[in-house]
Amino acid sequence: MRVYIISTVLVEIVVQRLTSWELIMTPNEYQLQAMSTAVYPVNHGKAYAVIGLCNEAGEVAGKFKKYLRDGVAYAVIQQQIQDELGDVLWYVASVATEFDLSLASIMEGNLQKLADRKTRGVIGGSGDNR
Repeated sequence: MRVYIISTVLVEIVVQRLTSWELIMTPNEYQLQAMSTAVYPVNHGKAYAVIGLCNEAGEVAGKFKKYLRDGVAYAVIQQQIQDELGDVLWYVASVATEFDLSLASIMEGNLQKLADRKTRGVIGGSGDNR
């Protein structure tokens, strides 16, 4: 049995999507569409994608740091974080593509790993092989 903890934001998004009859994009659809916008050196694709991911993750941290330091309004930081997370997601898709992986398989594998750790009571520990 799988147990999911769903945030109220996620529930709100799903309800909005279902109410408006919008189709929810699958992870693999996102990956394909994202990669249609990829323009970077093919000889260094893996390095470019990994470094880009690190850079964008750093930008998320930088926005949050400025939020703490400067007291930016929540609505402002929320939009900035959303924008930066979009860039992080694009680079996650890029890294996955460069390593011949699908976002769907990555997501499913991650949830299985975390559920297993939770079941074994080691989700709060550290290290990859818990």
